Order: sequence, then structure tokens, then C-alpha cells
Amino acid sequence: MFTALTVLLLIHLVLLSPLLGRRTYRRLLRTRDGDPRAYARTSAGWIAELWAIAAVAVLIFALSPVLDLADVGFGVSPDDLSTLAGAAVGLTVVVLGLGLLMRRLPAPPTQDAFQGLLPRTTAERGFALLLAVSAGVCEEIVYRGLLIALGVHVLGLSTEIAAALALAVFVLGHLYQGWKGMIMVTLAGFGLTVLYLRTGNLVLPIVVHILIDIRSLLLAPASRRSGVGSIATVKR
Repeated sequence: MFTALTVLLLIHLVLLSPLLGRRTYRRLLRTRDGDPRAYARTSAGWIAELWAIAAVAVLIFALSPVLDLADVGFGVSPDDLSTLAGAAVGLTVVVLGLGLLMRRLPAPPTQDAFQGLLPRTTAERGFALLLAVSAGVCEEIVYRGLLIALGVHVLGLSTEIAAALALAVFVLGHLYQGWKGMIMVTLAGFGLTVLYLRTGNLVLPIVVHILIDIRSLLLAPASRRSGVGSIATVKR
């Protein structure tokens, strides 16, 4: 069961998710202006997928004869927890402060890569927040926690090679953003990977990932959030 679930998850992450995500995002771009529920429907589908793959990852971990909590980034002592909590609070203040400042600045060109995901209404902002939190939690569990652990403890790879392969799969999952967006995803994913490997814990990568996505989706300049600006450059 462990092997079968692992293979199925990898097939989904490497093949199905990137292609289906690109098709879904293209459909959102085509239909959003004429369908007021297109954003909610797309976001809800992606949120459900994120929690589903995270649940499968947890099940794989539970069935594994070789992995323990520390191997997937959740081994933490009370002392470590207090240190991580303090660092998380500090990072939250810094990232949100920078996000509010950057909201006044022009949007970066790469933001066009996910223009269709920027919310325009209060209801859409709620879905965007849920999507940011879901991506931060679930993607870190799957891509940083499980995949690196599988590479090291099951396949016998070095930590560096396992982390590089996990990062490649993570970037591939953002195929819908086109090559410009994937470059930024690579840089962000590399930073999250280094943070995880340095701390040996998923808490800070999860917090930072959530804050990055909140900054990208909810603290974007108003002109971008309102739909002003071309989205024709998005490549899926």
C-alpha cells in the first residue's frame, strides 16, 4: 500500500496536476468576466486538491516503515517550538509590513503570470485567503516534507539531490504561470527549501509560504486586483 500510494502521488504531482492546473487556469481566464462564480469554483477545486494530496502524503508517512515525524519536518521539542514561534511572529510582522509597503509600488511584471488569481470582490478575497493558507500548509508538507524524506530515506539520495528533485516537482506544479512565473517560483521554492533544511522543521517554511501567497494575492496593487492590465501574456 505504501509503495502504491507513493507512486500514484508522484504520477499526480509530476504529470496530472501541472497539466490539469494549466487547463483549469486557462478556463478561468476565458470565463471569469462572464461567470461571477468562476473564481470561486476554480479556487475551491484547487483548495480541495491541495488538502487531498496533503492527506495522501500523511497517509504515506503513516504507512511508511522508515519515516518518523522528524524525517518529514514535524519533530520539534518544546524549546524548539518556543524559538520557532518567536521567529514566526517576527517574520509575520516583517513580511506583512513589507507587503503593505509594496502594495503602494507598481506590480512586478511577473505578476501577470497569475493575474487571473487576483481577487476582485470581498467573497473572492475570502477564497484567495483560503487558497494562500492551503497552499502554504499542504505544499510544504508534500514538496518539502514528504518528497525530500522519500528521496533521502527511501531512495537513498543525498539531501541536496532529494531537495533539488523535490524543488523541480514543486516548480512543475506551477506550470500554469508560464516560464516567467516559474522562475519566481523557483527562487521562492529554493528559499523555502533552504529554510526547511536549516531548521529541520516545516513550521517556518509554512508560515513564510502563507505570507508570500497572501502578499501575492491579497496585497497586490489595486490596479492589478481590479483587473486593470493585460492578462494576455499569461501562458499555460
